[in-house]
Amino acid sequence: MSETVQVSSSEAPPHPLQEFWHYFSQNAGAVAGLVFICVIVVVAVLADVLAPHPPFEQYRDALLVPPFWQDGGSTRFLLGTDDVGRDILSRLMYGARLSLMIGAMVVTLSLAVGILLGLVAGYFRGATEAIIMRIMDVMLALPSLLLAIAIVAILGPSLFNAAIAIAIVVLPHYVRLTRAAAISEVGKDYVTASRVAGAGRMRIMFITILPNCMAPLIVQATLGFSSAILDAAALGFLGLGAQPPTPEWGSMLANALQFLQRAWWVVTFPGLSILLTVLAFNLMGDGLRDALDPKMKV
Repeated sequence: MSETVQVSSSEAPPHPLQEFWHYFSQNAGAVAGLVFICVIVVVAVLADVLAPHPPFEQYRDALLVPPFWQDGGSTRFLLGTDDVGRDILSRLMYGARLSLMIGAMVVTLSLAVGILLGLVAGYFRGATEAIIMRIMDVMLALPSLLLAIAIVAILGPSLFNAAIAIAIVVLPHYVRLTRAAAISEVGKDYVTASRVAGAGRMRIMFITILPNCMAPLIVQATLGFSSAILDAAALGFLGLGAQPPTPEWGSMLANALQFLQRAWWVVTFPGLSILLTVLAFNLMGDGLRDALDPKMKV
């Protein structure tokens, strides 16, 4: 009589999201950055509800009021007011909305165009690749901020034109990254099998190859979000981005420079907002790299 052997079934593999969160949560800085970004997003979305005052309202009886913990401060204006009596906390909340919006615009535009050009260059190679990559090399040879200033000078100073200029400036990074990932994938067996099965070029590029190139692009997009916020603040500081009285962090810094010595809070809080937001995105980008890169997993 044959003996029946009971084989215990092995544990099911963890869900990909569970595995991702396991590696991501091991980076305390990345988790802190994610929490801060979530707070900023909530503040930006609910600025109309959370802001104690309208961002453009001028209180002529409260010019350059210090924060509430200093002498002369008031709980009516928790972070003080600027030179025309506008509440700084409210303007920072609405500025978060603009900064996140311009970051999303830049990343969406540059990522979409960069993926398209990078896939075309990496898949077709030859003269097509040479033309695309030489154009990207020329763009990389120019100082990024000067190139953005030149583009905005041609299009005209505005928040939307600043977003377009920044998207053009950061485009070569996405093109080069996508091309390198596509070249490493195009010669693998699963791509050859799709080609033998009769899949067309568009299907191979966007359905077969692209999903396997997304991990480094996601990390680059996260880091690019912080760069977009910083570049937008720089253009706003130079008067080429958001125009007064728009509550944008860079333009708030530019308008407050003359009061640096007598009203430190007018400059400090917009600068801290830019610093902390950019730092949070960079920390989260490092965590994403550790969680998505197999070489970083032990």
